[in-house]
This record gives sequence, C-alpha cells and structure tokens, in this order.
Amino acid sequence: MTGKPAEPIAPAKIDLMRALERKVLWHAMWTIHNANHVRESRDHIKVGGHQASCASVATLMTALYFDVLRPQDRVAVKPHASPIFHAIQYMMGRQSREALERFRAYGGAQSYPSRTKDADEVDFSTGSVGLGVAMTLFASMVQDYVQLHNLVQDPEITAQGPGRMISVLGDAELDEGNIYEAMLEGWKYDVRNLWWIIDYNRQSLDGVVSDGLFRKIQEFFKTVDWQVVTLKYGKKLERVFKQPGGDVLEKWIDDCPNEIYSALTFKGQSGEPGAWRERLKLDLKGVSGIKAILDDHDDEALHTLMTNLAGQDMEAVLEAFHAVDDDAPRCFIAYTIKGYGTPLAGHKDNHAGLMTDDQMARFKAQNGIADGREWDLFAEAGLPAQTLKDYVKGVSFNAPGSRIHSAPKVELPDRLNLRINKTMATQQAFGSILNELARGNSALASRIVTTSPDVTVSTNLGPWVNQRGIFSLDVRNDVFRDEQVASAQKWMRHGGGQHLELGIAESNLFILLGALGLSGPLFGTRLLPVGTLYDPFIQRGLDSLNYACYQGARFMVVATPSGITLAPEGGAHQSISTPLIGLGQPGLSSFEPAYVDELAAIMRWGFEHMQADDGGSVYLRLSTRAVDQPDRTLSDEQTADLLAGAYWHIEPKNGAELALLYSGPVVPEVLQAYQELAEDVPGLGVLAVTSNDRLYHNWQGSLRRRNGSGSGNSHVERQLSRLAPTAGLVTIHDGHPAALSWIGSATGRRLYPLGVSSFGQSGDIPDLYAHYGLDAAAIVDMAATACLEAARR
Repeated sequence: MTGKPAEPIAPAKIDLMRALERKVLWHAMWTIHNANHVRESRDHIKVGGHQASCASVATLMTALYFDVLRPQDRVAVKPHASPIFHAIQYMMGRQSREALERFRAYGGAQSYPSRTKDADEVDFSTGSVGLGVAMTLFASMVQDYVQLHNLVQDPEITAQGPGRMISVLGDAELDEGNIYEAMLEGWKYDVRNLWWIIDYNRQSLDGVVSDGLFRKIQEFFKTVDWQVVTLKYGKKLERVFKQPGGDVLEKWIDDCPNEIYSALTFKGQSGEPGAWRERLKLDLKGVSGIKAILDDHDDEALHTLMTNLAGQDMEAVLEAFHAVDDDAPRCFIAYTIKGYGTPLAGHKDNHAGLMTDDQMARFKAQNGIADGREWDLFAEAGLPAQTLKDYVKGVSFNAPGSRIHSAPKVELPDRLNLRINKTMATQQAFGSILNELARGNSALASRIVTTSPDVTVSTNLGPWVNQRGIFSLDVRNDVFRDEQVASAQKWMRHGGGQHLELGIAESNLFILLGALGLSGPLFGTRLLPVGTLYDPFIQRGLDSLNYACYQGARFMVVATPSGITLAPEGGAHQSISTPLIGLGQPGLSSFEPAYVDELAAIMRWGFEHMQADDGGSVYLRLSTRAVDQPDRTLSDEQTADLLAGAYWHIEPKNGAELALLYSGPVVPEVLQAYQELAEDVPGLGVLAVTSNDRLYHNWQGSLRRRNGSGSGNSHVERQLSRLAPTAGLVTIHDGHPAALSWIGSATGRRLYPLGVSSFGQSGDIPDLYAHYGLDAAAIVDMAATACLEAARR
C-alpha cells in the first residue's frame, strides 16, 4: 500500500474515542432492545434490528464520525448498522430520542438508513445490499464531473475541496455481482476519493464466510488498482506476537477455521471457564513461551486478548485511517467479530438474534447503566460526560448547519425545439431534441448529462455526444478521426464532456443515474441526467432502478426501442411488462407518446418535474417505428391533457357508446380501425393515453380525496364523461394488456383489452401485430364484440 507511515495516536485521544465507542454501542443495543422488549407491541410481530451486525462496526463508525470524517465526506452505512448510525447522530444532537424510541415504528428512525425517511441527514439510502456500496463509487465520479465542469458556485463548498465517498459494508455484501460491475467501471474512469471499509466479521446471514473466497476478492481489488489495507490484529495481539511463542500463536490464529474461532469467541464471551485456555493448551502443547503467555492472562483477559482484532481496536483503526494521504481508491479489510462486546459475540446464529431480557440486564450492568438512565447521552462512559459532550460539539463532521445542499433550479425554455418530419419515430425525435439543445448554450443544455450502457448510438444519443463529448479525467482524441477514417461518430474524451459511456451493465446505469440525480443535495449543483437503454433491459437493472428512485434521485430514463414493434429482434429484445413497471414504480412518472410533438412537451415537463420539490424521475417508453405525424399545433388544453395522461385524438360525440384507447406506436392500426368502424359506430372517439401512470395516480388521489362524497373529478373520469355510462372501451397497447385494464373499473365501464401477454418472436410489424392481436382487424373484431355484448345487456 501507499500512504504515509502510521503515526502514534495520543493515549488521551484513544481513551476519549473508546469512551464514545462504549456509548455508541450502548445506545444502539438499547434502541433495538427497547423496540423489541420494552415498547408495547400491537401486532406481536418481531421488530428486529440486528444487534450483532451493529456491534461489529461500532469501532469503525465511531472512528469515522467522531474523528476522521469532514463535512464534505459522504457515507453509505451498511443496512444492518442503521442503529449504530442513529446512535451516533443522537449523540451529535442530529437525531431525537423520540425517533430512537420509535425505531422501526411509524414516524421513527428507519430500519435501514434512508435519505427520504430519516431526519438525521443520511447521505445514501441502503437496504438492498451491495447497491449503496456501488453508489459511493458513482458518486465519486459525479463529484469529479461537477468539479471539472466548474459547476459549484458556492465558495464555501468550493473551499472544502473534494470529499471522500465512503462505504461501510458487510463482508457478505461482496457476494453481490453489481459491486464488481461497478468496480470495473470505476477502473475505466480512474475513480478516486473512494474508501470501502469492509466489516470482515466472517459471518453471513446463514453461516460463516469462506476465507479462501475472500482472498480471491482481495486479489480482485488489487487487479483494478485499489490500495488494499488489511486491519487484522489489534495492538494487544501485536505485542504478544513479539514475545517468545508469539509467532506460533499468530500462526494458530491465522490457520484457525472461522467456525472454530467464532465458537470459541462465543464461549469466551459467555464466561465459560477455560474456553480459550484449554484449546490453546491442547493445540500448542510443548511450544516454548505459550505457557508464559497463558499464565499472564486470566480467562477474561485471555478472551480479550484472543478477540483483539484490528477492526475493533480503536488505536489500530485510527492509525490506518490517518495514514491515508492521497486520493487513490482504498479498500480497508477490517477483521471484526460479529456481536463484539455483547452476549451474542461469535455465535453463528446471531445475525437475527436479539439479547434476552436477562442478557440485556447483564449487558446493562457491565455498562453501569441505572434503570431509567438508558437514554442519557454520555453517562457512564468512563470519562466525564461534559468532556465527551464538549468534544462531540467540536467534531469536524458535526459542524453547525445542514450538510444537505440546496441547489438552484435550472431555467428551462418555454418549449423544446424539434424539426418534425412528415414521418418520424419517437426515438428519432428524442435524439433530435437533444441535438437541438446541444447546438445552443442554454442553461438547460449545460446541466444535461447523458449516459448509456453501450447503446449510445442505437438509442439516438450519438448527435448529442458528437457535439458535447465524453467525460473523461484525461484527454483522448477520436482515433478514427485522427486517422481520417470516415465515421458518423466524433467521440472526443475530455473533462468538459457531458456524456458518460458505460459498459453493458444496466445496474451501473441506474446507480449512476441515481448518483447524478443527487448531485444537488450532495455537491451543491443540480444536474439533469438522461440515461438510455433498450426497454426490455429495464428488468435487468430493476433493483438498481428501484434503489435510485428510493433515494429521491431525479433523472430521466429513455427506454427504446420497446415492445414487439421492434419486430425483427425477436422475443429476447421485445418488452412486454415494462408498462406495468412504469405504473407500479414509486418516484417514477412514465410516459409512452405516439407522436413527436407529444414527446417534446413531455420532455420539457420532465425536466421541470425533475426539479420540483414534489417531483421525481421520469421514464419515457419510446419506439423506432416511424409513423405519420399530424399536421397540427397542440393547444394549451391538449398539452395539459396529454401531460395529465390522456387527450382525445378524435373527439367522441356526447353519449357515444364506444371509444378506442391506445398508447404508443400502435396509432396507425388504431386510426385504420377507426376508419372502418366510424360509419357503423356513430360518435366513436379515439383517446390517446400518453401516461397510463399519471392517469392512474391522479385517479387514485381523487378517490382518497372524496371521503365518500360520490363521483370524482379525476382526469380519466372527466375525459370519459362524454361517453355513455354504459359505453364499451377497447384498449390497444404494445405491452401487457393489464396496464390499461384498470380504466374500465375506474369509470364503471366494460373494457376489452388488446395487448401482448406472451413472449414475442421475430417477424415484421404486420405479421406480429396480426399474430398478437394488435392489427386493425383485431381492433375491429374486439369493437364488434363490445357492441354485440352491449346490445345483449
């Protein structure tokens, strides 16, 4: 490893930090115990809280928050250490006692750290393991982006300099494949200012982590140019290792299987006489010096010695953190004991275990806590409470004020310019809109940053990238251009580029979009990220998309091409259920326009929604199918209606008995069917559903506001009120038919859905639309069914 030599930590500082560590561990353990054994339970469901997982990181997090961190640093705390995080914030005055008393209850501190639900300024939400780890890597890239673009205007933020993006992660999180995908991307971008601190307690949810596997993981970090710092043995053990026989004892511990070490730890923590002594006397019989080491320690001291791992040795941890003097990415492998310092230490079943009342009584006595004084901030820590209080008040990380920045909104034009061709696809129009923006120098253009997992060209981002360049920490010319080889792509890489090119890993795309979408609160400047991918592969990155939305991140994801309309590609590239994802994903407003003027209005709304206090992210499901564009200028009313989710493409007559409702590129077949039906179905209307998602949630909100007052005033009800109460509705969608089927029950009408509910296949659009029932003939047949059933009623 590189870095300056470790400097000794002053004994007084170590004593103070150990006192704080003692209180951090106590408050975390009591918070969990209170939630499970003291607070009244109305449903008698186990609350949980992961006491053992918390205990293993108490030293590491105490060292970070009370000594190492600066205000500009950002931390992703492993999910199960949430009570440790909240205990630290409580001690800093950033979390209330009431929130801890209501841990894992409504209105209380959350089970896992949450940016949007917790009050104590969580940097990154965690919960789905592995994702918060990757988020810190991409956040580091975003920090480089805003700095190299000189986008931070606040001098106080600029003066702080770059922060470290830090993840405190459990060793079992390294089973998650998304972490390695992220590391490869970080290597390509020469990621910096990044620390991953691994709580290597060698215990996972159901058992014990393999040492052999972890050595392979360690090698991978080195392969992608990380500095690896191993914190294995604490100061007590290191001193003993220098004594006669100490080298043999060190080898015994090194070779000791994790299962044996954990079992002996539990037995020693439980006070079993001779737990360590008998095993060492048996295994190291006859080794010179071992008897003297054993004779120097009673059972309790021997247990303390044998469990003196560096990840729980404050002096060793502080030395390692303070030895870092550069911005290279670092992996700290901190050997710890799960449940350290508690009655649960070492037991293989301790992951979901909780201290019993008797165990808590003993733990309470060990900490000197009197009944009724459990929530006292600094009492019985081994140092005067006022000394600790004064120190915590002056901690760098605990500087006054909020660490969450407020970024000004980006000014938007009144409309997005677009050159409309007579026949055009929405994907093509998306590229044209960005191309027009790239030509100018608007505030909007300067804050858009695009990214794509190796489908930049095939999703029509190419013109934008040609003009705005690819973001890179170093300058690299386009070799084809230098060699005078003809190519439509002119990809210059430099620090001012506004596109981040990713490898084929959709998880990376969504986590990067999440990091870019948090640039305002994290780094003080607002970005408007736009990411593209093929629509079916949303499902491949769905966990990461959900994670990014849960953060409250703001971004626009453009998923194209979509549906069986991508006819020649076959079932593997044809999406079916993604409209249901758009409907069901919180924090994400989904749209599927048919025409390019609709898309321009939606994108402009999307950039505004991404900045609104009550806004969110945006999902556009687009198509490569070129359709004839209407010769029209959308009125303000039409624009408002399409942004609300639906507008009448062809107005029905009042009292009409049938309407066709469609989304997306099936519009030619719908209009053909309309022509065939219009004479036989008087007053037939055609409703364009541009956002099934916004339409649905507006209806749901309207229902909640009625309070039993009868009929509502939702957008879908207003639009369909012109039809007869018994009118039939035929829905047509290149997606799962359930996505639009709710409209029938919402308006009390019989609905006849057409869509795709089985895997696609290769073909052309006429063949596939006929096979799956989306062509004009199928629409006419379904309309006839609706009319015949209406006549029978």
